[in-house]
Amino acid sequence: MTDPTTDPTDSENSRRRIYLDWNATAPLRPEARDAMLAALDLVGNPSSVHAEGRAVRAVVDTARAAVAALVGAQAHGVVFTSGGTEANALALTPGLTAGTGTAPRDRLLVSEIEHASVWAGGRFPTNAIATVPVTAAGAVDIAALAARLAAITAETPAARPLVSIMHANNETGVVQPIRAAADIVHAAGGLLHVDAVQSAGRIVCDIGALGADLMSLSAHKLGGPKGAGALVLGASALHITDPLLRGGGQERGLRAGTENIAAIAGFGAAAAAAARDLAADGPLMQSRRDRLEAEVVRTTPGTVVLGGAAPRLPNTTLLAHPGLRAETALIALDLAGLAVSSGAACSSGKVAASRVLAAMGIDPALAAGAIRVSLGPTTTERDTDAFVTAWNGLVRRLSREGCGIAA
Repeated sequence: MTDPTTDPTDSENSRRRIYLDWNATAPLRPEARDAMLAALDLVGNPSSVHAEGRAVRAVVDTARAAVAALVGAQAHGVVFTSGGTEANALALTPGLTAGTGTAPRDRLLVSEIEHASVWAGGRFPTNAIATVPVTAAGAVDIAALAARLAAITAETPAARPLVSIMHANNETGVVQPIRAAADIVHAAGGLLHVDAVQSAGRIVCDIGALGADLMSLSAHKLGGPKGAGALVLGASALHITDPLLRGGGQERGLRAGTENIAAIAGFGAAAAAAARDLAADGPLMQSRRDRLEAEVVRTTPGTVVLGGAAPRLPNTTLLAHPGLRAETALIALDLAGLAVSSGAACSSGKVAASRVLAAMGIDPALAAGAIRVSLGPTTTERDTDAFVTAWNGLVRRLSREGCGIAA
């Protein structure tokens, strides 16, 4: 461990970039790059019946099987999209039926810590959307979920709710009680959509074991390319009557348009690699994350691990220090060669109050300085030590100078 009192701008790490923002996007896996380059050389359209078309179709089918295997699904249930946001938008629709002759969904419940693409409610009207609170630890309040669903069915006995809960939160890393939620949702006659964008490839994410009816995935979170994702339907009886993109029969008629072959090939290769390495990568990342947290708490008393009381993704920590401003910390850490985040990457460019931390009841003054550090399989102890050094120097310097410390 280097001297923790060193000013981060004077450290040797200011000359070496260290990437600790894997929850925003993961570096492209070599397997994904190779698959994409090979796919770019193929000329056929996967909808064509000639040999060239069949060759490309085989690439899509191979990727579909790999993505399905990552989450324990059937290949025919995987619908490729442009990313997790589109997958969420496709899933959150009243036009979701659970079998021939069944009625569409009429209510939507989302947790208060969902990604913005779920929080927006998809294609449900505003008056049909309700929220479910979370505990102080950052986990969905299961008792509150049961109460919300009971109130809906008491008001409308034939109600057909859709509930959307993420598998793991992108800011805190807190893993949600999906199996317990699924049992409650199904008992109320509802369907459960799970946004597994952050969890797939990092922890075991089996759609059947979790009890999810639909699951959203994103390629670039697990080492695939940006611009590729999937909505996974857990049962063949599920049907979406109002696809976002119409006009073609691609993706079972749920996503019209010629498939992005290179991106899909990269997604499939990344999914296969993630599944292969999951058992080894998870413990490795958790060990390094835990070491980072222990050192930060030891060397900078007052630093808090937000969400640390709950089960979390093995690679994620959300840190805050009383009085520290996130915007100041981000700039200082970036100058020190460290890429971290103040929260969700889709909020980059502006440091606003975190809706997730507000839902957890975190003191706004403390939440204003929250910094997310997310590791990957290639993150080294030298990298995490560099963060500890920089964080310690930052807190000491800003405390000494009174710059960047909130009043």
